[in-house]
Amino acid sequence: MSIYGDYIKSVIRTVPDWPEPGVNFRDITPLLQNSAAFRKLIDSFVHRYQEMNLDAIASIDARGFIIGAPLAYELGCSFVPVRKKGKLPFKTISETYTLEYGHSEVELHSDAFQKNDRILLMDDLIATGGTMLAAANLIQRSGGHVVETATIIDLPELGGSQKIRDAGFGVFAVCSFTEDE
Repeated sequence: MSIYGDYIKSVIRTVPDWPEPGVNFRDITPLLQNSAAFRKLIDSFVHRYQEMNLDAIASIDARGFIIGAPLAYELGCSFVPVRKKGKLPFKTISETYTLEYGHSEVELHSDAFQKNDRILLMDDLIATGGTMLAAANLIQRSGGHVVETATIIDLPELGGSQKIRDAGFGVFAVCSFTEDE
């Protein structure tokens, strides 16, 4: 967790019963609207990764882009979008993953990375871990090396971060929420 973790967590809004009854949605909009909080968020990632010699930040469509792009700028490395199927205009590779009720797919440009590039994979939140694992597998298949996965929020009770660790990838979250918070 970041030194700013408690502060950042306090700025995130919980919306009960959205998008369905029993779900506590973690809304990062207030975090993005608060310039001091947003700076502390990006600084949390900069401080963690500034000496890791990363080649690229790969961020997952779409909220991952919000944090991945400024971090890539701050670290002086490239930014690579991991998109939902059908959104990239060039030759792609794809990975299918399981959702609660069906499947989804993420894609990456086939030339996004060079062999052994050091990649940080980012998204806004880890819940069940399916999207992050699919994106990590894409990066590995493309020849890149996932240095770590990073997120603003971890929901550990949903098991995603453990699933990611069990697959051999490190996980960093600025803050985490339990279901009753």
